Amino acid sequence: IMTVEGQIKIRKLCDDYQIRIPSLTGDCFMQAPFWKYGGSLREDLVTDFFAIIKACGQLNIGVIVMPLVDGGSLKTLSEEKILIDVLQKAQSLMTSLKIKIAFESDFPPSKLAKFIRKLEPEVFGINYDIGNSASLGFIADEEFVSYGERILNVHVKDRPLGLSTVPLGLGDADFDSVFKNLSNYGYKGNYILQTARDADGMHSEILMEYREKTASWIANHES
Repeated sequence: IMTVEGQIKIRKLCDDYQIRIPSLTGDCFMQAPFWKYGGSLREDLVTDFFAIIKACGQLNIGVIVMPLVDGGSLKTLSEEKILIDVLQKAQSLMTSLKIKIAFESDFPPSKLAKFIRKLEPEVFGINYDIGNSASLGFIADEEFVSYGERILNVHVKDRPLGLSTVPLGLGDADFDSVFKNLSNYGYKGNYILQTARDADGMHSEILMEYREKTASWIANHES
């Protein structure tokens, strides 16, 4: 995605298979978050961030998911300030390229609502990860009351409380509550399957099963 040659190849594959890429999840921000570094390293990482925005613009990728979890989790007010300062500097570029950022966060609902209110609603929103919320013990109704109107992207996943990803339906995610709330808040964005791999290697088959489950949850709660 970061080279002209790569962008040409991506466009060709999209044309050949009649697909599009509406969003990109930037795990690089979790692995090397510019808000946790200083000096020249931070400058280099911020330069990379702007380059990623421009690359997404070249491919009409409209949403960049920025994970504020694990290695990218915001631990101090100083880290939050650094992040917000850089985002505000990037806002005009993002607006010109019609790109938004959706944050995936481990903040509890009230704290995440306070954070997202500091940023422009037309450019910045929330990536709702169903499994991560279940693992953290969050209640869907409380989350949606806090920031439901700011959700731009959804990761479909299941996790037990405090544990890692499991097949859909085997964890603690309350899918009926989540999809009811998504419908009530008029969500019309992406559903990204970040689901558990199949233990027997039948990945295509299990993805089709997960796709049908997700489509069923959406249909059952359409308002």
